[in-house]
Amino acid sequence: MKRGKRYQEVVKLVDKQKRYPVEEAFELLLKTASAKFDETVEIAFRLNINPRYADQNLRGAIVLPHGTGKTKTVVVIAKGEKATEAKEAGADYVGDQDILAKIEGGWLDFDTMVATPDMMGQLGKLGRVLGPRGLMPNPKTGTVTMDVAKAVKDIKAGKIEYKTDRIGNIQGSIGKVSFGTQKLVENAKEFYQRLVQVRPSTVKGVYMKNVTISTAMGPGIRLDVESFKS
Repeated sequence: MKRGKRYQEVVKLVDKQKRYPVEEAFELLLKTASAKFDETVEIAFRLNINPRYADQNLRGAIVLPHGTGKTKTVVVIAKGEKATEAKEAGADYVGDQDILAKIEGGWLDFDTMVATPDMMGQLGKLGRVLGPRGLMPNPKTGTVTMDVAKAVKDIKAGKIEYKTDRIGNIQGSIGKVSFGTQKLVENAKEFYQRLVQVRPSTVKGVYMKNVTISTAMGPGIRLDVESFKS
């Protein structure tokens, strides 16, 4: 793919053969961010896992200490008292059959869906619509729960979901360039710690093979995994 002149200039700042200590890597990353907008910062973990095995197909969610810099629109599928709790917690849309009918009609103007367990049966018929878009609630990510208030507050506070892709990578957004080095480092370390915690017991040898960060428009910067421990 042909790259623009700006990219060609910033890529010269990065030594592709080097694995940078975490703080140094993020300081360098900020130097590569020269877009006219506040770029999203991404992190990608290459793990020594085989997603074909159920115990190594990692999926979950984490609340980053400084959020992601993006305000998410949350819809909650619940009834009665739980619907009231969701509204009070700050959910953008709350309902049951009325919301389901809107979605069936093509409405998808939200980022995350939370549902109480009793509503999952009715949500099943929308699986073909919600599933491919990553919007179907899931117990593993805390979006199927009776504690809808906590779920909404966590999402609004910067909760992100992660999932292993078919070759063992996990990636996600950890903030914006405007966060500065310290907040980005703290978010990255939180993500790293979570993946260490969920390491499958069946994985032998090196678990984290590679970690890379980049801005939306910038080159990848490889990190020294050992520096996460300091």
